Amino acid sequence: MDYYVYIVLCEDESYYTGCAQDVWSRFNQHLRGTGARYTRMHKPLKLVYAERLGSRREAIRREREIKRLSRGEKLRLVRSYDRKATKLGVGR
Repeated sequence: MDYYVYIVLCEDESYYTGCAQDVWSRFNQHLRGTGARYTRMHKPLKLVYAERLGSRREAIRREREIKRLSRGEKLRLVRSYDRKATKLGVGR
C-alpha cells in the first residue's frame, strides 16, 4: 500500500513534515487540531507538498531526509512541486 510524505505550510511560515496513507484526511486532522502537537501550536494553512512512496518504511525514511533539509532547501522542494502541479493542471 502506498504512503505519502507531505509538507504543510503553517501560519507562522514554518513547515511541518509528516507521512500518512491518506494525505487529505491527515491534513484535515491537522486543521481540526487532532493531528500532531506541532500543528496544534503552529496553525496549518495549506498542504504545499506531497510525494508518493511505495511503503511506510520508505515514507518514514524520506520524511527524515526532508526534516534534515534547510529551510531554503525545503522551499526549493515546495517550489519544484508547485511547478510540476501547474504543468499537470492540478489545482490546489
